[in-house]
Amino acid sequence: MGNIIVIIFGAIFINNFVLSRFLGLCPYFGVSKKVETSIGMGMAVTFVMTMASLVTWLLEWFVLVPNNLQYLRTIVFILVIAALVQFVEIVMRKVAPALYEALGIFLPLITTNCAVLGVAILNIQIGYNLFEALVFAVAAAAGFTLALVILAGIRERLELAFISRHFRGVALSLIIAGILSIAFMGFQGMM
Repeated sequence: MGNIIVIIFGAIFINNFVLSRFLGLCPYFGVSKKVETSIGMGMAVTFVMTMASLVTWLLEWFVLVPNNLQYLRTIVFILVIAALVQFVEIVMRKVAPALYEALGIFLPLITTNCAVLGVAILNIQIGYNLFEALVFAVAAAAGFTLALVILAGIRERLELAFISRHFRGVALSLIIAGILSIAFMGFQGMM
């Protein structure tokens, strides 16, 4: 049980995929303009990360390793992630068309979100069992969502503030992300 708590806390705060590992920055900056959109993207990433971790872990230990095909790991994992994103896109179009329209071009970005591939590969490299891999995936997605929502909240508040034209847009987002990254480094001393 203690190991699970360490995995959860570590993935959300200490080794946050966006703020510590710098994975998944494209959707982080692209979707973080509104909190509602960020939450929707976070839910989609959570589903894809969890399912990708499940499928890739099973493929690794029941197909790739027994057949000595570990060198195909990255290609197989990318194909699994792409298929899952297509599935999420189809379901979201039918179930939540408003959210689908709000995410727009950013939904296909999950396919190229290196945080999803990073979780799948780290599960194998660290040597997690299936349960630990799923916990790690959900916690990493929660950390991704947390970072996304924090940045979106800050960006929404900054729309009401006077900001020099030199710092508007991506420049200010990068500065905020850097400050958030430094703030999250404070959690490293806790474990």
